[in-house]
Amino acid sequence: MDGAPAGSRVLTVPATPRGVPELLATVRELVPNIVEGAADRDRERQLPREEIDALSATGALAITVPATHGGAGGGASAAFELTRLLATADPNVAQVPQSHFVYLRLVELAGSTALKDEIFAAVLTGERVANAQSERGGRTITDISTRIIVDGSDAVVTGEKFYSTGSLLADWLAVLGRDDDGVDHVGFVRDNTRGVSIVDDWTGMGQRTTASGTITFDDVRLPATHVVPRSEAVTGPYGYGALAQGLHAAIDVGIARGALAEASAFVRSSSHPWFEAQVDRAEDDPLLVQRFGELEVEVRAAESALHVAGAAVDHVDRVRTDDAAAEASLQVAAAKVLADRAALAVTNGLFELGGTRASDDRLNLHRHWRNARTHTLHDPIRWKLQHLGRWTVRGERPPRGPQL
Repeated sequence: MDGAPAGSRVLTVPATPRGVPELLATVRELVPNIVEGAADRDRERQLPREEIDALSATGALAITVPATHGGAGGGASAAFELTRLLATADPNVAQVPQSHFVYLRLVELAGSTALKDEIFAAVLTGERVANAQSERGGRTITDISTRIIVDGSDAVVTGEKFYSTGSLLADWLAVLGRDDDGVDHVGFVRDNTRGVSIVDDWTGMGQRTTASGTITFDDVRLPATHVVPRSEAVTGPYGYGALAQGLHAAIDVGIARGALAEASAFVRSSSHPWFEAQVDRAEDDPLLVQRFGELEVEVRAAESALHVAGAAVDHVDRVRTDDAAAEASLQVAAAKVLADRAALAVTNGLFELGGTRASDDRLNLHRHWRNARTHTLHDPIRWKLQHLGRWTVRGERPPRGPQL
């Protein structure tokens, strides 16, 4: 593992849980500090341990813990906005808790009473959950070789996971495995459990500091009460997959907004005007202003779509109907498409607008494009367009799944 284990952290979390508006306001206050070190963390591949701990200490990562368990009771809208805010500062920091919110939702929907009590109480003290889901090999991402076998009052996990986002900074690992009957389960394993090994080996060109290690589970034992069947949450009218996808869209929307802000600041401080514009300052070039306006429209459209998507997912939780679940998936699909396009357009346009000086490696402005290009590879938008098109032409509801 990279550095001290997450379990060695000592956090002072507010004794009285805060409401959603107060938690989001606290996150906004953290944004400038997260921005300050983002370029250096990316350059040096330094994990945002202090930034994530500071976020946990505010209680913000408990924003979706149900009110019945002492939390703020925030839904998808709250999680999307928190994630978007963090991504404007550093999308690596935003992606670390993405699966945290997804698996808290799984616990809420399908966990045993004992597991709900334990996990939600732990999160209220600042503890974090990370995913152990993806695997190398297999024909598609749905091919799972990791096994979770119930053995009396215990369960045993065996297998290997890679790209386990947030795992190097987590207290709990949500591991996806399959039993002997081919049924998928998620086991909640303490990060320091015997037989768990985490290696810091993520080598992506972007999102370099998402704490995404490879995890080996070598006959890891856990209480059977910590094993949750995944099918109920995935296939029921709960918007589970839409929540997961919306969080990814929120990261891309945040990347777009953060990159646009840095592009405008760079133009004001460092860019020379093009001589044909016959102006003294780059920001007075009408063609440059026009392009900024076009990009602002793209970002605002993505932000608006994300807001609508969050409301749609929250509506599913209130009514739990097939129609509402389908609409949530479609709204999230539209938000994902617009977020993907905005993130790539802005991070590419940053160099067009900033000029040659913006390409100076010492500035590390290219991290925005690398982050956007890497993160938008999650769940290709061509299939989101398929779902939207099939609905429009044939009235066909989108399928349900962990990515839908």
